[in-house]
Amino acid sequence: QVQLVESGGGLVQAGGSLRLSCAASGPTFSSRAMGWFRQAPGKEREFVGAISWSGSSTYYADSVKGRFTVSRDNAKNTVYLQMNSLKPEDTAVYYCAAAAGWTVQPIGNKYDYWGQGTQVTVSS
Repeated sequence: QVQLVESGGGLVQAGGSLRLSCAASGPTFSSRAMGWFRQAPGKEREFVGAISWSGSSTYYADSVKGRFTVSRDNAKNTVYLQMNSLKPEDTAVYYCAAAAGWTVQPIGNKYDYWGQGTQVTVSS
């Protein structure tokens, strides 16, 4: 069992930055890949980025590549999403998720556990 709690969301102007954190509890966190997803009002959930269990591999959606960075600290059971050069279209509820395996996964149904989400709003 893995429990995930996101934090760090908020309101930011376009061009600004935010760092989201996802604190995990449970004995298997360090052996799982972790992912970030987002869902905007009226839209389907979409993949943002993911990181392998060791942190050696990352994978990003084209829409955020070069602007967002996923990292993790297994000693702290925490995964991060650094978001730079934010755009109004990045406005969404952001979720972290724990994958069933250790390799990066861009597909939501490969993830077993989900956090409750944190709102990110980017004003123009």
